[in-house]
Amino acid sequence: MAELPRQTTRPRVVIVGAGFAGLRAALGLAHLPVDVTVVDRSNHHTFQPLLYQVALAVLSPADIAQPIRSILRKQANTQVLMDEVVAIDTPSRRVSLRSGAQLAYDYLVLATGATHSYFGKDEWAPLAPGLKTIEDATEIRRQVLLAFELAERQMVEQGSHPPLNFVVIGGGPTGVELAGAISDIAQLYMRHDFRHIDPSKSRVMLLEGSPRVLAAYPPDLSAKAEAALTRLGVEVHTKTQVTGIGPGWVEAAGSRIDAIVTLWAAGVQASPLGKLLGATLDRRGCVPVDRTLNPAGLPNIFVLGDLAHFEQNGHQVPGVAQPAMQMGDHVARIIAADLKGAQRPAFRYFDKGDMATIGRMAAVAKVEWPFKAHMSGFPAWITWLTVHIFFLIGFRNRLSVFAAWIWNYLTFTRGARLITGDQRLPGWPTQPAADPAADARQKERVL
Repeated sequence: MAELPRQTTRPRVVIVGAGFAGLRAALGLAHLPVDVTVVDRSNHHTFQPLLYQVALAVLSPADIAQPIRSILRKQANTQVLMDEVVAIDTPSRRVSLRSGAQLAYDYLVLATGATHSYFGKDEWAPLAPGLKTIEDATEIRRQVLLAFELAERQMVEQGSHPPLNFVVIGGGPTGVELAGAISDIAQLYMRHDFRHIDPSKSRVMLLEGSPRVLAAYPPDLSAKAEAALTRLGVEVHTKTQVTGIGPGWVEAAGSRIDAIVTLWAAGVQASPLGKLLGATLDRRGCVPVDRTLNPAGLPNIFVLGDLAHFEQNGHQVPGVAQPAMQMGDHVARIIAADLKGAQRPAFRYFDKGDMATIGRMAAVAKVEWPFKAHMSGFPAWITWLTVHIFFLIGFRNRLSVFAAWIWNYLTFTRGARLITGDQRLPGWPTQPAADPAADARQKERVL
């Protein structure tokens, strides 16, 4: 394998993954005397907290994604490679890329995030897509919008259509946001667009195995979130374990539920990259790290974000955007301390709070800074909107997202309702003729 040459004799920092953690680490190293190489399978950074709005046609993919090269273009010490790490040789300090090249490193930052976990039932994946990437979001958008289009067509041709039941599995923030957004689009945004079906008669069911939705939130906010979902028409079923998923149905609590579209928001597992280190992993595949974010015995390797198992005050820090960004910033400070010969500072997570949106003008928020408060309803929604606009990268993204939100709010329309790819649903009783090209694209997406 060819080794990619060094540009200078300065220390080389290789960052694998350009999500929140990896990108913040790269930005923090901009003015240090190091050479930075960012490796990512995609050419863009995705603002994951707004993926569900792409999935439900509020925003377009370009509103929440920006090319990595564009973000880092002013950093003279940084290069970007669109590639994938397939092996890590810790004794020789080299990573192997899928292209066949090798990269030597002085510091290695692993920040490849997490993917879906189907708890050993991987055959459910094609039937119940999750939401982690732009590709996932456009697939969910395709399925949800296609369900209404197929119902309209079948109503014209046959005079009836299957029940429009949407089942979301998992009552965490992603599941709550998806369920609320599906109800919104059916009840408010498409009610006047069809001539032969009534989208408002759709059923949206949220299935959660634990006693309450948003289990990681305080009980009062969890209760308010469930009440808000109920007002939107979402049927919330807690203490309901899913035991089977098939084309057009979900089995839970001993009964079978018809489901035109099934979405998965019930579990995540860490990126498989952690296994390449040979380190001990936790049950989700996360790599345990110490106070300086290093795996045991590997002081020149940092593991960040969803891939890291970091404990503080006896609890694991959650795998969400806020700690990931703080970890990325902190790694840059640690490398700066090493270059000065100073002691490495210990990482400490500063919890500013959590928030989740629940449909139009409704949200819940646990605020920890600059003051402590539990918020719900419209005030929480305004807070959520402000925070997400602030953290979006790039002025164009902020402007386009804000404009889309205002337009949707005032006109009750959604401009990103595009259906691309295959025109079939797994559970639809009568399917159109197969499209070989669409089948090939779908197979690539699943693989």
